[in-house]
Order: sequence, then structure tokens, then C-alpha cells
Amino acid sequence: MRRLILFRHAKSDWSLAAAADHDRGLATRGRKAAGPMGAWLAGRGFRPDLVLCSTAKRAKTTWDIAKGAFTPAPETRVLREAYEASADGLLDVIRSAPPEAQTLMVVGHNPALADLVDLLAGSGDPEARRLLSVKFPTAAIAVLDLPFDSWTETAPRAGRLDRFVTPKSLGLDVA
Repeated sequence: MRRLILFRHAKSDWSLAAAADHDRGLATRGRKAAGPMGAWLAGRGFRPDLVLCSTAKRAKTTWDIAKGAFTPAPETRVLREAYEASADGLLDVIRSAPPEAQTLMVVGHNPALADLVDLLAGSGDPEARRLLSVKFPTAAIAVLDLPFDSWTETAPRAGRLDRFVTPKSLGLDVA
């Protein structure tokens, strides 16, 4: 059994219109949400063995803030392949994860993360699936259980969506 955690970057800052997409940082709202979302993960025992993070500034900053909830911080690899990836591209990244990582986290972007959950989750919590079908908002986290012995075996529709949480569902006032 493997556990996959998908963490969408927190709300980005659009105030610098000239900033390249890759270099966009977090808005104040995003900075307020990232830490509590990391604390939620740590408080529920969802500690990744390995984190694969997009190279985009907003994704790296989200994880830099959130990982403060873990002592020591999990190993992190920043991957260009996780930036602007499709769901299939992220699936390739996941399949290349080392076998010793039982719990893997991907910190990335939409629409790839929402599409990846749709691709992998054949079952799961009905309310979580309903909420996710509406929107995978910034700083949201999806937790999937995958019935495989190796990441290389990860296949469509075989996973179970265990949880889907958003800053709003946790009652965070990040407006």
C-alpha cells in the first residue's frame, strides 16, 4: 500500500503583472494558508517520506512554509517536470519515485492535480469526491491510498481518495 498526497500551491500574488508565471510568489492569503495546511498534515500523521515539488516560486514557497510543521522536514526534491505538467506527466514523475518512499507528496499546480485525482481515484469518500469535482482550490490537499507495492505500478482508477481538505473546510480565515 502506498499513500500519495497532492498539495496545490497556496494563493499566488498577481500584483506584479509583469512577473513571469514561474516566478510568481505567494499573496498574503497564500502565506496565511500554507502553514496551517502543513500543520493539518502533521497533526493527522500524514508525513511524506519524500516531497516532489514544482520549481515554480509559489509552489516552493508554499512547501517551505508548510514543512515547518514537520521535525525534521521531509526530504524534498524540486523538479522542473512538476511545473506545467499534465496529469500524465505527473503520473510519470510519481512512477519514478524511489521504492523506499511509502508516502509521497507532490506540491504542484492545477489543472494537473485535479486531473490526476480524477485519473487515479476509482473510489473513496463520497463527500470528498463531490467537493473535488467542484474545485481543487489553492492550498488544498488530496490524500489517496494506492494498492501497490511500487510506485512504478501506479495505475488509473485503482486508488482510493481518503481525504480532501481546503483552507475553507478547515475554517481558516485567510481572506
